[in-house]
Amino acid sequence: MIRYVLKRLAQSVVTLFIVVTTVFLLMRLLPVEGYLGERYDKLTMEEREAILRKMGLLDPWYVQIGGFYLKLVQGDLGVSTIYRKDIPVLEVIAPRVPYSVRFGLVATAFSLVAGLAMGVQMAKHKGRFWDRSWTVYVVLVNAVPSAVYLLFIQLYGTGFLHVPILFDKYKAASWFLPALSMSLGGIAGYAMWMRRFMVDELNRDYVKLARAKGMTNSAIMVKHVMRNAYVPMAQYLPSAILATVSGSIYIEYLYSIPGMGGLLVDVIQRQDNPMVQALVLIFSSVGILGLFLGDLLMAVFDPRIQFVKGEGAR
Repeated sequence: MIRYVLKRLAQSVVTLFIVVTTVFLLMRLLPVEGYLGERYDKLTMEEREAILRKMGLLDPWYVQIGGFYLKLVQGDLGVSTIYRKDIPVLEVIAPRVPYSVRFGLVATAFSLVAGLAMGVQMAKHKGRFWDRSWTVYVVLVNAVPSAVYLLFIQLYGTGFLHVPILFDKYKAASWFLPALSMSLGGIAGYAMWMRRFMVDELNRDYVKLARAKGMTNSAIMVKHVMRNAYVPMAQYLPSAILATVSGSIYIEYLYSIPGMGGLLVDVIQRQDNPMVQALVLIFSSVGILGLFLGDLLMAVFDPRIQFVKGEGAR
C-alpha cells in the first residue's frame, strides 16, 4: 500500500512538473503586450527592452524557468501586470476562492444526491419508463453544448423563478441558478456511472445466488449491489468534486460571480499573462490532485486490487 502511494505520488509530481513547464513555455510565446499593458504603445523600443530585461523575460528559457520554480517553491506566483497592476497574484486570487468553494460544495452535494438517486432508479427500472426518461436528460446534457442550455436557464429561469439574472452576494435567491447550473453535468455523470456499475453488478453470480436464497430485490440492492457499485465510483469522486469546487469558468463568468473561473476569463481577455499563468497552474494542480486522491480511495475501498506485481509476475 505504501509503495503504491509513493509511486502514484511520484507520478503526480512528474505530471505536475510537465504541465507547469509546458504552461510556462507556452506563455513565453505570447506577445509581450501582456507584460507591459496599456503603456506598451507609449514606450520606445529601448524602454520596452529595458523593462522586459528587468523582468527577466529576455533571459534564456532555462534561466527563466529556473527562476520561476525558485519563486514557486517560495509561494510567489508573480504580480499582475494589467488586471491589478503590480499587485501580487495571490492577493488578487485569495478573495475569490471562497466564492468558488461555496458554489462548488453546494453544486457537488446536489450532484451527488440527485445523480446517485437517478442512477439507482435507472438501474432498478432498466429498459422501462424511468430509465428511458433519465437517459434522455443525460443525452441532452452531454450532446447539447453547455453554453446553449446554460444561457437558456439563465434567460428563462430568472423570469420563471423571479430571481436576479446576475449574482448578488446580498441576495440569497441569486445563488440558486448558478449552483443548479454547476450541478447539471455532475448529475448526468454520476447517474450514468451509477447505472452502469449497478447493471454490471446485477448480472453477477452472487446476485443470482442471493435471489435463489429468497432475498428480495430491495435487500439485494441495498446490501450488495449498491455497496459494490460505489467502489469503482470512488476513483472519480475526488477529481469531480475538486473540479466543481475550483469553480466553473463559464458559469461564473455568465452570472458575474467573483470567483476564480470568472477571473480566468477576464484576465485572458485583458492579456494579463502572469495572472493567466497562475490560474492555469492552479486549475491543473487541482485536477492532478483529484486523480491522485481518486487512486488512493480505490486502494482504501477495494482491497482486492493489487497495485504491485508479485514476485512471480511477468
